[in-house]
Amino acid sequence: MPTLLPRPSILAIEPYVGGESKIPGVNRIVKLSSNEGAFGVPPGAQKAYAAMAAELHRYPDGGATALRRAIGARFGLDPDRIVCGNGSDEIIGALILSYGGEGTELVMSAHGFVMYDIAGRYAGCRVIKVPERNLVADVDAMLAVVGPRTKLVFLANPNNPTGAMLPAAEVTRLRAGLREDVLLVLDSAYAEYVTRPDYDPGTALVEAGTNTVMTRTFSKVFGLGGVRLGWCYAPAHVIDVLNRVRGPFNVNAPAMAAGIAALEEQGWVEASVAHNDQWRATLSDGLREAGITVHPSEGNFILADFGSAETAKAADAALKARGLIVRAMGAYSLPQCLRITIGTAEECGMVQDALSAFMRGLDD
Repeated sequence: MPTLLPRPSILAIEPYVGGESKIPGVNRIVKLSSNEGAFGVPPGAQKAYAAMAAELHRYPDGGATALRRAIGARFGLDPDRIVCGNGSDEIIGALILSYGGEGTELVMSAHGFVMYDIAGRYAGCRVIKVPERNLVADVDAMLAVVGPRTKLVFLANPNNPTGAMLPAAEVTRLRAGLREDVLLVLDSAYAEYVTRPDYDPGTALVEAGTNTVMTRTFSKVFGLGGVRLGWCYAPAHVIDVLNRVRGPFNVNAPAMAAGIAALEEQGWVEASVAHNDQWRATLSDGLREAGITVHPSEGNFILADFGSAETAKAADAALKARGLIVRAMGAYSLPQCLRITIGTAEECGMVQDALSAFMRGLDD
């Protein structure tokens, strides 16, 4: 054993494993494991990214000024209260390192996004995972575990991987039940896909107080997962902290150019959301007809429940045999489930056909 060792909490971390993208021996791969946008990259973003090729020797704008202004204009937000990052993961990590640390607690729902747990352990926090109610975050249960050492509460809304969503009134109740010195982080990576009227991604709570942050991403509906681009909207004092700790050039120039162009792509979000609404419902209904439990989802994915880890594993293998890659959920303590991204119409049809055949095989 080496004599140089990290903090004990580091060795307790299970490294993040992204969605699979390859199947040995299979020619055509359909990747539905990472909740990437069904339509790929917006054309304008592709052009903007390519146009930066001759400028790669130049350092980017360290303040992401143009990008922050574009985000502010698109969503009606104050650009001075926006910080951009190398994916929203970077911002999540910076918030935890800034406000957490040894001797503090971070509260999250039991099946919340795994990066909260990883970043929390990295910072030295005690991470408390609160049981959910029917795979939906339980506000009362979360408030019940908040103690004097609690400094951060994370809520993904809609949640990844369950797809569950709390209405704005419940999120407001969560905020009201927390002390003023507890930071509530609302991860709204899938906000654009929500069409329900009882939803707010976090804007109202950020603007109403001094202790709430909303994180967002370009990786989903805007189709830019490969360039790693995220942002947050926060009170001025939190923005000041983030600007002190982030890297001086934490967002690269081509990513910023692509992000601005994606925001300007006319009709892109509307078409993506309409497609998602249609095919999320169609695929969910088809799988239910095949005998698979599908949990309600407000994201661009569904959570299919096969009742046992063994059946889920067999279903995953059946999908892979047809070149279809989805996400096994063992890392989220849901081994009986598979998370399936809503892809193109053809891809959704392929999943439905494959799983319907699989379920018929179980009955034979």
